[in-house]
This record gives sequence, C-alpha cells and structure tokens, in this order.
Amino acid sequence: MRMGLYRPKRPWRTGNPLSPAPPLLALPLPVKQDSNHTIGVEFGSRVVNVGGKTVKLQIWDTAGQERFRSVTRSYYRGAAGALLVYDITSRETYNSLAAWLTDARTLASPNIVVILCGNKKDLDPEREVTFLEASRFAQENELMFLETSALTGENVEEAFLKCARTILNKIDSGELDPERMGSGIQYGDASLRQLRQPRSAQAVAPQPCGC
Repeated sequence: MRMGLYRPKRPWRTGNPLSPAPPLLALPLPVKQDSNHTIGVEFGSRVVNVGGKTVKLQIWDTAGQERFRSVTRSYYRGAAGALLVYDITSRETYNSLAAWLTDARTLASPNIVVILCGNKKDLDPEREVTFLEASRFAQENELMFLETSALTGENVEEAFLKCARTILNKIDSGELDPERMGSGIQYGDASLRQLRQPRSAQAVAPQPCGC
C-alpha cells in the first residue's frame, strides 16, 4: 500500500502516475457469494480523512496462494503499509502468516506499517483460529490486530484508517521520511511537506538580527 497526502478539499488527483486503476469510491464493497479469489494482483485506491488530512491509499490486493508468491513479492518494494490478511475459518491461511510477514519486513521498508486482519468474522461459528491465538501472534510480532468481515464491512474502514493514522504518526515522529526514495509516500500538495519537519524546528521562530 502506498500513500499520498492531500489538502482536505482536494481528495482526488487525476492523472496520478501511481494510480493504475480507477479508485474504489466506497468501502465496504458489496461482496458476491460466488466471488473468485484474487489472481496475482488487483489494484484500487481509497481516500480517507485522518485528523483533517486527506490521505489517498493506493492498494495492491495480492493473492495469498503460494504459486503467486514470486509475483506478489515484487509489490512489497516501495510500500508504506501492509494489511496481512488471513481467514479465521482456515488454519492453513493462518499458518502461512509467518512467511508472508518475513517477506514484508525483508523486502519492504524497515518502517513499513503492518496490520494483522482476521477476515470472515461473520463466520464465527466456523472459525479455526481463535481471537486469542491471533492476538498473541500479533503481540509477539509487534503488529496491530483486528478481525474484519469483507461481507458485512465490519472493521474494514477501521483497518485502512488505522494504517493511515499510524503512517502519519511515523512521519510526524521522524521514523518515516517521505522524501526518501522508496518510502511509498507522495505529497499531493507541496505545502504539506511541513508535516515532516521536526517539532522543535516548527516551534522555534526566527529571531531578528540585533547587529
């Protein structure tokens, strides 16, 4: 996931070279019961408002099957954040998390924001992975965690907001430098570059010369 920062009144930027597909205008999207799995990589974007800042997330939905791994690994490069998704009704998908997390932290920026999402919360009676077990995995690997439902939309919006909010906090604290090549962050408005200035620099006003 890459991120762009924009002024609140200008949420959309046309002709953005980082937007290879039309934006997703709303989430949650309606889910078809017979919808197919992602094949390779699918693209979309999402605009969210975080603390008065308009943030555009470029989203790459990568397939989780092992046979697509060599293809999807290339999309970690230049990503500012990642939603690591497993199916709570499938032990197999949960067991694959460690490998995917290793890829994310090895191939992407060291400061990439990773959020663990247990999907299909609406199928709780069929779950094979408990909330406690996944919470423990998240804690051990220093991940944020929440359970979601793409069918009902529960916590879907919150997952994207949490990711964007954390990235902004890292910019503000200096952990992430949007000017660094491969950061995955792009300013849509030059005036927003002040976000990355250290707090001390913003607070100190220039003093008149007494000479």
